[in-house]
Amino acid sequence: MTLSLEPVSSIAFNNGLIVSQNAQREVFKGSILIEGNKIEYVGKEPQEGDETMDANRFMIMPGLINTHSHVAMSHLKGRLDDIDLMELLEKTGKLDSLRTPDGIYNSSVLGIMEMINSGITSFADLFYSEDLTAKACNDMGIRANLAWNTLDPEITTQKGNPLSNAEHFISHFKKDRLVTPSIGIQGVYAASEETISGALKIADSLKTITHMHLSETRKEVYDFVKKNNKRPVEYLAEKGFLRNNLLAAHGVWLTLREIRLLGKAGVNVSWNSISNAKLATGGLPPIPEMISNGVSISMGTDSSATNNSLDLFQLMKFSSISMKNSRWDATVLPAQTILDMATINGALAIGNEGIGSIEKGKLADIILIDTRSPNMYPTTPDNAVNNIVFSANPNNVGFVIVDGKFLKRDNMLTTEIEMPVENFE
Repeated sequence: MTLSLEPVSSIAFNNGLIVSQNAQREVFKGSILIEGNKIEYVGKEPQEGDETMDANRFMIMPGLINTHSHVAMSHLKGRLDDIDLMELLEKTGKLDSLRTPDGIYNSSVLGIMEMINSGITSFADLFYSEDLTAKACNDMGIRANLAWNTLDPEITTQKGNPLSNAEHFISHFKKDRLVTPSIGIQGVYAASEETISGALKIADSLKTITHMHLSETRKEVYDFVKKNNKRPVEYLAEKGFLRNNLLAAHGVWLTLREIRLLGKAGVNVSWNSISNAKLATGGLPPIPEMISNGVSISMGTDSSATNNSLDLFQLMKFSSISMKNSRWDATVLPAQTILDMATINGALAIGNEGIGSIEKGKLADIILIDTRSPNMYPTTPDNAVNNIVFSANPNNVGFVIVDGKFLKRDNMLTTEIEMPVENFE
C-alpha cells in the first residue's frame, strides 16, 4: 500500500520554536496552521485545526533540500570506497549497464526513505530511467526535481537516444504534483557541444532547469584544457551555455574568472563537500568567492556511492567546519549562511519558490526537530540556527510533512511500503 497523495484538511502546531527562513530570518515561539497542502498561518497566536498539536518541545523549520543526488545508486554504499572518481565512473558504468527496472525502483525507494527520515523534503536528482525514480517519489510522497541525464549516444548505457529519452520523460511528467521533470548533462567530459546544445534547447522549450556536473576534479578540468585550450566554464560561457536556470554540481576547480562568469550568468552551484572530500578532489571549492560574486550556493549529498549517506545535517556541519579550517578563519560561513544553502537557496536552485521557508502561502513542506534531545538542549531563539547546523542529526527529526501530509510521525516513517532488502541490480 502506498501513501495517499490527498493531504489532511488542516494541521495546527502551537508553541513551537519556528525557524522561518523568511527574508528577515525570524526565529520565534509561535504557531503554524496548514490548510490542505499550503501554510495558511505563521505567527504567535494559537491556531486550531482538524488536528492540533502542542509543539512546545519542537523546533519547526522548512524541510531540507538536497540539490544533487543519484538516488537510484543508494544500494552502492560501501561498495565503491577508497577509489578515485574516474575509477568509480568506470565501475558504475559497468554496473549501470546491467541494471533492471526493479533494481532502479528499489534503490530509489531505499534512498528516499533515508532522506525522509533525515528531514529532507525535496531533492534534485541526476540519472537515467528517472521515470522509475518518479514512481518511487510518488509512492513515498516526497517532492523532487528529477533530471534525466544526457551524454553522447556512443558512450551511454541508455537504450535509445538520451536527448529523446529526456524529452519524452519531461513531457510525460510535466503535470505531476510532486515530481518536476528536468534535463541533465553528465558533464563536458561526456557531452559534446551538440549534446549540450540539444539539452539546453529542450530545457528552454519545456521550461525546465538544467542539472549538470561541472569542474569536479583537477584531472577533469586539465584534460579538458589540454583538448580545448580553455577551461570548462570558459567554454560554456563562450558557447552561450551558462544561464540562470543551470544547476551545476561541485564547482571545485574554478578560477576567479570562471567564478565571475558563473555569477554574471546567475548559475546556481550545488556544493557536495563530503563526496568531494571522500573522492579526494584536492582542496575545497571557492565558496566564499562564489558568494561574493553573486553565485547562489546550495547543498548536495551526491550519491551513496561517494558519500555513503544522504544526511544534510552531517553535510551542513562538515561543509562549514572544513571551510573554516582551510581558510584559517572561524568566522567564514556562519551557521545562518549554511542553513540558507540547505533551504532557501536549494529552492532557488531547483526553481521552486513555493518551498524553502515557512511563510503564508508556501507549500507545507516542514520538519519538526526535538529540542529536548540531549544533543539539542538547550535550544533557544538565539542559538536555534547554530544548533541545527552544528548539533542536530537525523534522530532528532520527529515529524516530516510534505505537501501537507505526514511522511514521518513520532519518529517513524508513515509509509506502508516495506524497505527493500534485495533486488537492487
